Amino acid sequence: MSDTFFVRATDGEWVDTPEGNRRRVIAYTEQLMVVEFAFEAGGEGWLHSHPHVQSSYVAEGRFEVTIDGHTASLGEGDVYIVPSGLTHGVKALAKGRLIDSFTPYRADFVASPGKPDQ
Repeated sequence: MSDTFFVRATDGEWVDTPEGNRRRVIAYTEQLMVVEFAFEAGGEGWLHSHPHVQSSYVAEGRFEVTIDGHTASLGEGDVYIVPSGLTHGVKALAKGRLIDSFTPYRADFVASPGKPDQ
């Protein structure tokens, strides 16, 4: 886990996701993780679920977001929250970025404690 309070925009390594997008772990503790996702137009975050509560901020672009069978189109500045265990996914209607927060942290996004996945 990180022992710093501050993270710079250039910190964190970008990695490819299985869906063909990119993500970088920005910062995390055992209780909370912040991750940036980058999508090209048409890119998808496949439908999935996990035990973590997730909050996502649309930093750039426009996304079609589906949560538990409900779909909405969200743009820059919009936010969505996914309760634990609900099936959800996104499709980028335009090139864009999401800033996701997870609680607790996503151990599957890190190679080992304190080291972002690379």
